[in-house]
Amino acid sequence: MDTCRVVAVIAEKGGVGKTTVALTLAVAAAIAGRKVVVIDLDPQATAAQWTDRREAEFPWVVATPAARLDATLASARAQDIDFVVIDTPPHAGTDAVEAARRANLVLMPVEPHLFTLETLPKLADLMRLAGNPATAVLISKAATQGREAQDAVAYIEGQGFAVCPVRLHLRAAHRHASNLGQTAQEYEPKGKAAEEARQLYLYTCRKLEV
Repeated sequence: MDTCRVVAVIAEKGGVGKTTVALTLAVAAAIAGRKVVVIDLDPQATAAQWTDRREAEFPWVVATPAARLDATLASARAQDIDFVVIDTPPHAGTDAVEAARRANLVLMPVEPHLFTLETLPKLADLMRLAGNPATAVLISKAATQGREAQDAVAYIEGQGFAVCPVRLHLRAAHRHASNLGQTAQEYEPKGKAAEEARQLYLYTCRKLEV
């Protein structure tokens, strides 16, 4: 029985915190005791560069082209990896479709303003090409005050997407942590960003039924 769970993080627009979401989720899974790998399909290799600054062993980060995705996943399973996060390139295209086809869950981070929300129809088309995997839109880089994020929920649901009940707010801990090869829950374990990361992981586990 395959106990490995795969989460793909996909965004059409750059700058929405996609890699931060992928790494935050991966580290949360590692903290929870899972054996985790991040597969970095993004040619910019931001996740791979992050791990170059990192001291902790997990999560492993493997930079690979999409053509090697099946082989990389097979290698991960052979090494008893039980939680995989795939970080895809921005401007979602063929690579994102291939990642989504292999995922048990697709998380789609968006910022709660119209420029980003208008990319959702294209993401819907891509998910249809991928066979309509389980998906959730994650509001990322939300302002800590105001109704902007809440107002975005109705728009997202109107596009036919489920909305993750957890939001990741725009907090300095994410930026400071990435400079050290960490995530917010490591940099500031008792901070609000760390609690949001924990809640995102718990939500993901519920969706994956693990």
